[in-house]
Amino acid sequence: MNGHGVPHYLLSETDGPGRLTGVVGSRTVVTVEKRMPTETINRRWIAREYTMRKTLCTIGLIAGSLACSDHLTEVQPDVCSDFAGMSAQECEWRGQIAPGKRIEVRGINGDIEASLATGNEVVVSWVKKGVRNDPSEVTVEVVSHEDGVTICAVYPDVPGRPHNECLPDGMGNNSVRDNDVEVTFTVSLPPGVVFYGQTVTGDIAAEGLESDAFVSTITGDVSVSTSGLATAASVTGSVFTSIGLPDWDRDLAFCTVTGSVTVEIPAGTNADVYASAVTGSVSSDFPLSKNWAGVWRGTIGSGGRKLTASTVTGSVRLRRGG
Repeated sequence: MNGHGVPHYLLSETDGPGRLTGVVGSRTVVTVEKRMPTETINRRWIAREYTMRKTLCTIGLIAGSLACSDHLTEVQPDVCSDFAGMSAQECEWRGQIAPGKRIEVRGINGDIEASLATGNEVVVSWVKKGVRNDPSEVTVEVVSHEDGVTICAVYPDVPGRPHNECLPDGMGNNSVRDNDVEVTFTVSLPPGVVFYGQTVTGDIAAEGLESDAFVSTITGDVSVSTSGLATAASVTGSVFTSIGLPDWDRDLAFCTVTGSVTVEIPAGTNADVYASAVTGSVSSDFPLSKNWAGVWRGTIGSGGRKLTASTVTGSVRLRRGG
């Protein structure tokens, strides 16, 4: 172990004389010349870990945990009312979705807010605003399918790129070039309706839900509180999540690259925990043991599904809820 906490050992002659290698986490191997200063070793280790985490977080944002549906039943273009001249448009969709089915909202540029509905309808409203570009250039498509409803902000096609379209399960291309239209979504959903929210540039706040929630952004903060399960991810932004179920039917991950990660789980949770912060701290209300630099593991209760909380630049906090 060097002075920076990076594990290392001398490779054999077959791997190359006078070289050092260190295992960072369970995936990344850092190899440097033996005479290289330890500061350089540490910088390379951090750079590789940053790249790995950013890739894994981004893959998580794209992949999700949805099962593909091939049975589309209806595609509805948006009907909007203009206000403030042509610089903004306000629109709405409402309908009933059965418990266990999902409402999926996908944006590109703009925040997403979700809250518990007072009635039995799902209501999704959105505001389109543009400075240089006309908001009407961006359409919001509503796609009904056997697993629920998917609503997407669809921008004009980019020459040389595949056609932009709204498809369920995070599928479908949606490229953007030189378009400043912002689409902000507001969602209210009844108990039991699963929420999927995804944007690229914008914050996501899903508060007080009574159903599972799976959310992600690239540039922005994420905040989720629900009596069900959740996953949350960003690349540049902080992540806060509070979940109400102590036993899970899947692994849960909460990650960012630049920002803090805070996860609050019930006191009676049964899970195996993996927490990591490359250049920050890890704190926990549950017993965790430090495996190596920036990496902590532990078993909560009787163990079970895996909970992963990770960042590169920032802190990780695991809190005991009620």
